[in-house]
Amino acid sequence: MTGKVDVLLGLQWGDEGKGKVVDVLTPKYDVVARFQGGPNAGHTLEFNGEKYVLRSIPSGIFQGGKVNIIGNGVVLAPDLFMDEAKDLEKSGHDLRSRLHISKKAHLIMPTHRVLDAAIEASKGANKVGTTGKGIGPTYSDKIARTGLRVGDILDNFAEKYAAHKARHEEQLRAMNYTDYDITEVEKKWLEGIEYLKQFQIVDSEHEVNKALKAGKSILCEGAQGTMLDVDFGSYPFVTSSNTICAGACTGLGLGPNKIGEVFGIMKAYCTRVGAGPFPTELFDETGKKMRDIGHEYGAVTGRERRCGWIDLVALRYSIMVNGVTQLIMMKSDVLDTFPTIKACVAYKVNGVETPDFPYDIENGIEPVYKEIKGWQTDMTKMTCEEDFPQEFKDYISFLEAELETPIKIVSIGPDREQTIVRK
Repeated sequence: MTGKVDVLLGLQWGDEGKGKVVDVLTPKYDVVARFQGGPNAGHTLEFNGEKYVLRSIPSGIFQGGKVNIIGNGVVLAPDLFMDEAKDLEKSGHDLRSRLHISKKAHLIMPTHRVLDAAIEASKGANKVGTTGKGIGPTYSDKIARTGLRVGDILDNFAEKYAAHKARHEEQLRAMNYTDYDITEVEKKWLEGIEYLKQFQIVDSEHEVNKALKAGKSILCEGAQGTMLDVDFGSYPFVTSSNTICAGACTGLGLGPNKIGEVFGIMKAYCTRVGAGPFPTELFDETGKKMRDIGHEYGAVTGRERRCGWIDLVALRYSIMVNGVTQLIMMKSDVLDTFPTIKACVAYKVNGVETPDFPYDIENGIEPVYKEIKGWQTDMTKMTCEEDFPQEFKDYISFLEAELETPIKIVSIGPDREQTIVRK
């Protein structure tokens, strides 16, 4: 019997808590695969009193015996990957036998990071707010058909690397961006290349399809969130890859008919990191309180996350473009102390109300809110749905009606155990 691929996606601007959910769901799957993004996205997981931040390695790595695949849609920085993998190995996780890396994944070079900084500097006041990890320039090279891939490290790599580096240096000179030194970074990067060779470098598209044919179950995880998708997000303040469900097909070599469940992850409120429009952002004490209670700081960058009320216009749009079949709501406990909860149910665009997500959300957007009574109850120690206060149950029912999609899992804290599966 042929298996199906379930896909796990963030529905907002990233940081929805995908890592924890993958870790909770993986016991049911044989394979966990990452299909896009790079080390600019961090998944934080907490269990047994330990905290881990994963950047490129799939979150299923903590579950014994699971195969974890870094797919062709991912961009990989060998030096950062080496740091991440060595940290995990120190904590007793066997990576060499369980982590497979696609030959077709593209490599982030040291000069990509310099190009990232140069391009961002050239934008002046119109900066996108990148993490400076070289993600955009690496995807640019991929689309321009000039990129280096993981498979290239297996044959005549020094020559290929020198040619690519020379081309980047020429670009930087043309931009008058010459005040940089990659000597130390490059040394570590090349060390990372040798380290990569110790892993199983595979034709991942064959591997995932053979696993499906053998009846195995696969969970795909993306990085970032739907609203950062290069096509459907708040362009140009987006990432450089397709974060939506379709990206799992291109980022792993899967036919669309292989997709089963599509899990959409959202927070009970909303956050955003970096520049770009955010219609429900709060600039007052309420927003600050959300950030403090939710520890809303970037897992990789440490940057403060901007906080606001849940945006149902953006969520409905995300559910539509992803084909979401069930929702998972994270960080519900962050709202435990609020007497009133607000939800944006429509936008006023230049004074005209609409339930649809528009082409441009940067100008002339005013959120239309509905107020819901808060539950003002500490939910962090609750163990089943029956324990939930009525006001919280009402909030869930309201969201399900607005989004026309069931909320199947509710998270009430960072630990694995603080996860309630609804009947």
